[in-house]
Amino acid sequence: MSKIWNRLREEASVVASKERILSKILTEYVLERKSFEDALSWRLSTRLAKGSVPANDLKELLLSSFVNSEIISQQVEADLYAVKERDPACHDFISPFLYFKGFQALCAYRASNYLWSEGRKDIALYLQSLISIVYSVDIHPAAKIGKGILLDHATGFVAGETTVIEDNVSILHEVTLGGTGKEGGDRHPKIRSGVLIGAGAKILGNVEVGEGARVGASSVVLTDVPPNVSVAGVPSRVLGEISSPNSPSLEMNHTLNSMREYESGGGI
Repeated sequence: MSKIWNRLREEASVVASKERILSKILTEYVLERKSFEDALSWRLSTRLAKGSVPANDLKELLLSSFVNSEIISQQVEADLYAVKERDPACHDFISPFLYFKGFQALCAYRASNYLWSEGRKDIALYLQSLISIVYSVDIHPAAKIGKGILLDHATGFVAGETTVIEDNVSILHEVTLGGTGKEGGDRHPKIRSGVLIGAGAKILGNVEVGEGARVGASSVVLTDVPPNVSVAGVPSRVLGEISSPNSPSLEMNHTLNSMREYESGGGI
C-alpha cells in the first residue's frame, strides 16, 4: 500500500470525524475503498457520469485503466504531490483528491490516454468529451504528458493531439497548446521539464519550450523558446535568463523581473 494512500485515509478520517455532512462522502470515496486506484475511479466516475453511460460502467473503465497501466499510478501520485507542494492554497492531499478540477481532469486524461494507446480510440474520445464538459479541460487522448504536473485552476486548458509535456511542469488556467491551422502531422508544442506557463498563454505550432523556461501570462508563443529563459509578449520575446537554483515550475514565481533576469545590454 502506497504512502500517499495511507495519508489520504488518515486525512479522510480526520475530516470525517469533524464534519458530519462530509463523512458519508469520505466513507464512500476513500474509507471503504480497497486501494488508491479504486478510490480514484469512484471519485472520477461520479463526477464524469453524464448522458447514457452509467457511473458504474465508467468506474469499471477507469479502474481497469489505472490497474492495467504500469505507470498511471506513479504519474497520478506524482501529480498529487505536485499540487500539495506547489499550490499555496493546498495544505493536504485529500482536498485535491476530492475537489481540485485540475488534478481530477489530469487523472481522467491519463485513463483516456491509456485507452487510446490500447487501440480503444472511440471510448477514449468519449472520455475526453466528458472531461471537457465537466472540468472545462480539453486534452486530446493522444497527447503525451509526463508526471509531476500541476494544472492550477485548470479552466480552459487545451492540449492538442501531438502535444508533449515532460515531467514537473506547472500550467495555469486558460493555457492553449495548439496548432496553427489545418495542417496534419506533428503540429503541437513540446514542453520540456521544469517549465512554468502563466495564465492565458497561447503556445501554437510544433515549437519547443526549453527546459526550465518560463512563459509569461497572456503571451503568444510562435517560435522555439531556449532553455532557462523568460519570455513574454504578443508575439513573445526573450526577456532574459533565469538565475535560480530551482526550476520555475517548482518556485511558481510569475514575476518576470524577480529572479535577476537581464537582457543583453541592461536590466528588464
